[in-house]
Amino acid sequence: MEVTKKLQKLSLAALIISLLPLATFVPVFLKITLPDGVRMVWAICNIVLALAGLLLSVVCVKNEESRSAVNIMSTVISVALVLMITGIMVLALFLNFG
Repeated sequence: MEVTKKLQKLSLAALIISLLPLATFVPVFLKITLPDGVRMVWAICNIVLALAGLLLSVVCVKNEESRSAVNIMSTVISVALVLMITGIMVLALFLNFG
């Protein structure tokens, strides 16, 4: 019982962490141009948050008792973000060295 409550809180944290990289769109919609240093820090934070969200989501989904729609949704969002980040990195490598 206690473990399930802890995993529910962890799954909510995983969902919030998974959604935080989407805050990148706020300056885009407001047409704000960020300096290069801020963009670099923001990109690193997005990568770390996407990986942390994926790790937390997998921990929550792995336990069959605590599996819920929130866990599955956070896992899907995290996997999509990690795949997108990986694709951007691979594309950047091919464009720089190709």
